[in-house]
Amino acid sequence: MKRIFVILLLALSIFTLSACNNKNSKSNTISVVELTERENAILSITSDESFVFDFNIDSEYKEASVWIEKYETGKLVNDKISQITSQIEGNGSIIFTTSKIDNNEKHLAFNIGLSSSGSTGSTNGLDTISDGKVNMSAVWGTFQGENTSIDGQVVLASICYSKNESVMNSISTKFYQDAESHLNELAEYDVVYLIKTEFLK
Repeated sequence: MKRIFVILLLALSIFTLSACNNKNSKSNTISVVELTERENAILSITSDESFVFDFNIDSEYKEASVWIEKYETGKLVNDKISQITSQIEGNGSIIFTTSKIDNNEKHLAFNIGLSSSGSTGSTNGLDTISDGKVNMSAVWGTFQGENTSIDGQVVLASICYSKNESVMNSISTKFYQDAESHLNELAEYDVVYLIKTEFLK
């Protein structure tokens, strides 16, 4: 696990340098990062799946919080599997990765990294999938478009599991735009993990 943290922190440093060079970012927004082949290779060493986001904020924002929520058949069962809150300034990056522990289908490891202004922080969390829900099909997704507003809580990404492969479509774009009004979508899946963030003044 310590090795994973070292690689995650190294990746955060690389992505933060890339974020600082991004001239197209609008203030108080967050965007999905298009990873280079090298960046993908770094993350694939320790994770099954990963998401990377760049943010650009004004000085009025002082902290960022990132956390994972778990839903089962549409009902919230854990509102903070893992969480990190850190001071931020200007540009920065958020990295989320997940992997199965020792090829054990029942246990998922989550890692969250947050980097801004030369400082980095990371945290991890574990979750157990019940016996009846092992070997489900999975679909991943993130919000669409660049320079998404950071106003309020933002759903960055989702990981959805289902025994029924016929419903394995990604969560809709409308869900990411207004999650509270579209929570009924989560009932289509057996298990859903939402990666969320909030920027605090």
